[in-house]
Amino acid sequence: MTNPKLLIDLPALPEPRHNGGKITIGPDNSLYIAIGDVGGSFVAKDSETKAQNYVNGSEPDGRAAIIRITQDGNPVGNGIIGSVPMSNLYYAYGIKNSFGFDFDPVTGKMWDAENGPTFGDEINFVDPGFNSGWAKIQGVWFVQSQEGAKTEPGKGERVPENPQGLVGFGGKGKYSSPEFTWDKSVAPTALKFLTSSKLGAQYANDMFVGDANFGNIYHFGLNQNRTGLSLDGPLVDKVADKVEELGNIIFGKGFGVITDLQVGPDGYLYVLVYDKDDGRIYRISPA
Repeated sequence: MTNPKLLIDLPALPEPRHNGGKITIGPDNSLYIAIGDVGGSFVAKDSETKAQNYVNGSEPDGRAAIIRITQDGNPVGNGIIGSVPMSNLYYAYGIKNSFGFDFDPVTGKMWDAENGPTFGDEINFVDPGFNSGWAKIQGVWFVQSQEGAKTEPGKGERVPENPQGLVGFGGKGKYSSPEFTWDKSVAPTALKFLTSSKLGAQYANDMFVGDANFGNIYHFGLNQNRTGLSLDGPLVDKVADKVEELGNIIFGKGFGVITDLQVGPDGYLYVLVYDKDDGRIYRISPA
């Protein structure tokens, strides 16, 4: 832990919140970093950027994004949504806040979990240039504007198949609706693919997501082409409208505030938990 090198300097203003922080190396050996809007939506006009889907906003400044850089801190190629700093660092945008993303071990494609305000937590399939819709859309609903008020935005009408009024960066960015949405927020945190069969062949290469509000771990299988989740029953519409609908996807519960999920070198799933008393690491193994 010597001779640190500053790779990137991301905004810390206007407010000390929604600053994500997940960092990982992707299958292309690039460094991926999640950062939310840093509280910069519905607060002040000078904090509104095009990356937050404000058509008349300022140019992207690194917020509301999944950033991609080389391990030396340089842009990767010419950029996806733009070629000038900071636009040339964006892999995805329109993100309120995210504490978790991972790469499918089968396809190499990214998936992320996104936090809504009091509604609309998401799981997304993230292609390069993905626009998650914030601050105009969260979950499958339009966000009711509360400009100038430091309060949580409200849930509006359902979003149509091809919503208008979003920033597309000349067609380089593209909105895609969530592959799964929680109606009321559970505060998803870590998202991890289980790259082993140590918990049983039925879980190999499946997705696990932790939350902070209830201490749940959710389990999701993927569909055949691995661009969506395998959902059935009341969840076939991709929206958890009621707590009762979550029963079939809850893998474990009662953990506390889950902050991270990792697969150890032994192939088991490890759970990092924080609460007001202490922090703990659990290892999940077959009974």
